[in-house]
Amino acid sequence: MIDTPAPAPLLLVDDDPAIRTSLKFALEIEGYAVETYADAESLAARQDLPDTGCLVVDYQLPGMDGLELVETLRRRAVSLPALLITTQPTRQVRLRAQQAGVGIVEKPLLSSSLGDAVARLLAPSAPH
Repeated sequence: MIDTPAPAPLLLVDDDPAIRTSLKFALEIEGYAVETYADAESLAARQDLPDTGCLVVDYQLPGMDGLELVETLRRRAVSLPALLITTQPTRQVRLRAQQAGVGIVEKPLLSSSLGDAVARLLAPSAPH
């Protein structure tokens, strides 16, 4: 029997339950192990974050926004690569994301745009 590697864990944060459920479904079809969170604070409170995988965070969240979440995790030495999902990001949001090394995937998430971005992020040669 051949051991197949476990799918890359993907930590998804979105406050909209319908979006969270549909993205989880779509990303699991692509082979990812998806854990979902309804707000940034729930993920930030988790102490046992994985060393591999990636973060997919909505920008507009109740409480801290998606970029604040990534910054909070970076201060804790969590270096998982991250993608921000948002609608019509402002120049300021784009600049903050770029400074944090976070890619942006714009909503609406058409066809395989998010899955393709995650695959690029997790590719062995991708800079983190």
